[in-house]
Amino acid sequence: MADVQGQGLGIVLDDFKFAHGTDVDNGRIFRIGGIKSSAGEDVEIVVNQLYISGSGSNYGQNLSPVNLGRLTNPFSIDLEDGDNIGIPGKAVLSVNAPSKVSAADGFSCLDAGAGAGSGTCSSRPSGANRLGERPDVGLQLNVKVGDNQSSNLNVHAKSAVIDGSHIRLWGDDDRQQLVGQFKLNFYTPELSINACEQDGSDCGSRIKMTNFALELALGNKLQPMYLDVDGSGNFVAEIETIRRPAQGAIAQDGTRQNSNKAEWDFYEDYYTNPDYRSNLRIGNFSVGDRDFGSARVEGMLIQHLKIDTHDLAP
Repeated sequence: MADVQGQGLGIVLDDFKFAHGTDVDNGRIFRIGGIKSSAGEDVEIVVNQLYISGSGSNYGQNLSPVNLGRLTNPFSIDLEDGDNIGIPGKAVLSVNAPSKVSAADGFSCLDAGAGAGSGTCSSRPSGANRLGERPDVGLQLNVKVGDNQSSNLNVHAKSAVIDGSHIRLWGDDDRQQLVGQFKLNFYTPELSINACEQDGSDCGSRIKMTNFALELALGNKLQPMYLDVDGSGNFVAEIETIRRPAQGAIAQDGTRQNSNKAEWDFYEDYYTNPDYRSNLRIGNFSVGDRDFGSARVEGMLIQHLKIDTHDLAP
C-alpha cells in the first residue's frame, strides 16, 4: 500500500461476461432510430447481438467469462499534468487502456497462446490457470431503409487487445474549443465480417483478416485534434496543418549544426516520432476460400484531416 498515491481511478473487471440479444417476443429490442436516408426514408438499426466473452466463444455461440484489466495494469481515468506529457500549462483528462510494457515482461499482442517475454502487451492470453484479459467481441445488426429489409451484418474479433490506447482531452484558450489526442491500438489474431439473411441463415462468404494490427494516432502535442459542434448541431473534428515555428531556418545542408537548433529539433521530432504515425498490418486477407496474402500500411502521418457529420434528411 506504500505505493498507492490516490492519483486517478483504476478499473478492473474480473469474471466479466456481457451478452445482448434482441428478443422480439418479450419486447426486448435494441433499436437505433431517428435517422433518415438522403431520400427522406426512415433508417432503423436493430442490434441483434452484442457480446464480450472469454476466448473460444465460436463467434458468440459459447460465452464464458474474461478479465478486463489487471490490478497491476488496469484501465484508468486520470487528471494529468500536461507539463509531463508535452502539453504545457494544461490539466489533461486522460482515459487509458492497460499500458504496454517491455518485451521482456509482456506478451505477444497477436498470439493467443503467447508466453511471458514474447511481446509488449501486458494483457495476457487465457491459459490453463487463468481467464486472461483478451476478450472475444462481436456485433450483429440489421439495417432497414424505408420498406427495404437488408441482410444482417456480423463483425467478430477473437482474443482482442487494446493495450496502449488512450484518449486525452483538454481546453484550448485561443480557440475556446475542446482539444484531444486519440490513440487506438487494436490487435486480434482474427477479425471477420460477413452478411447473412435477416434470420441469420444463408450467410455469404466470410471476410477474414488474420493477425490484424491497427495502431491509429489522431492528434498529437504538435497537431492536436480540435472537437466542436457547428451551428447546425453537427459534429466537427479537425487536425490542422502543422504550423511552422517562427524560430529560425534550416540550413541548406540539412544539418542541425548549421541550422537553428530549436527549428531543427521541432521538425526532427515531428517527422521521426513513431507516436505520431499510424500503422495497419494484416497477416492474411481472405474472402471465403480465397487468400489474397498480407497487407500493410506503415508510418502514415496525418498532415491535415477534417471530419464533419451531416444530416441526411432532405
